Amino acid sequence: MKISPAYLKPIGLLFLAMIPMLSSAEIYYWKDEAGKKHFSDRKQDEAVILSIKTAPRYYQIKKIIDGDTIHLEGGVKVRLLGINTPEVGRGDKIAEAGGEEAKQWLIKQLANTKLKLRYDVEKKDHYDRTLAYVFTDKKININVALVEKGWASVTIYPPNLNYVDALVAAQQHAESKKLGIWGMPAYQPKQVKDFDSSQHKGWQRIQGKVTRLKQARKYNYLYLSPHFALKIARDSDVFEDLNTYVGKTIEARGWVRKNKKDYRLLIRHPSAIKLNP
Repeated sequence: MKISPAYLKPIGLLFLAMIPMLSSAEIYYWKDEAGKKHFSDRKQDEAVILSIKTAPRYYQIKKIIDGDTIHLEGGVKVRLLGINTPEVGRGDKIAEAGGEEAKQWLIKQLANTKLKLRYDVEKKDHYDRTLAYVFTDKKININVALVEKGWASVTIYPPNLNYVDALVAAQQHAESKKLGIWGMPAYQPKQVKDFDSSQHKGWQRIQGKVTRLKQARKYNYLYLSPHFALKIARDSDVFEDLNTYVGKTIEARGWVRKNKKDYRLLIRHPSAIKLNP
């Protein structure tokens, strides 16, 4: 899954236009003896490659809500898959650094264009929004472009694993150049030893050394301190041996949840964990 920056040339719109043809990851599907369905971007014994159908039509844009949510003609509400952009201030949501910049970049990028949707395993989220990768009529993958410009972070929710490699490569580029959110003070890494209750809101970058692995009934926990752990579902098919993280200094990305004195950061995909030198 890791892509070395040494192999990456500066990514521009010409490169992004080629991504639909070059970077769609294969998704493997199988059922276990109990009949439970499994999905992974890693090849498994007796698994088959899942075919993902592409929407056949182009859409006109009706409204851009924020950097990762748009409304299309016909009442189609789309949540861009594989990414997260900072919140813009609306309703009860507090504006986050970079949120308005992400929205304005998207408005400019999508002006006078039509959009095509490409789906993954899950077609809807719990808000009944359509989940999709959005392509312009010039074949630019907007999900990847947002990450490449630094206005979105990679946020993979299995079993939706298409374009993982392209998204991770784009993020490595943006992070190495400190583009967008990667250069903003609000999103600089926090050391776990300095983490406190006033800091656990919003998307986070938390650094620390994995001291131990605890296995529970539904989740595995990688502890960075006695009260801070990464939470990973035991039935996840996208992780290899979690013991390989023990003793390593890492950076975890995501949303921290507090439970009394303890903090948990749910990790759904290996792309949310970065090994530090």
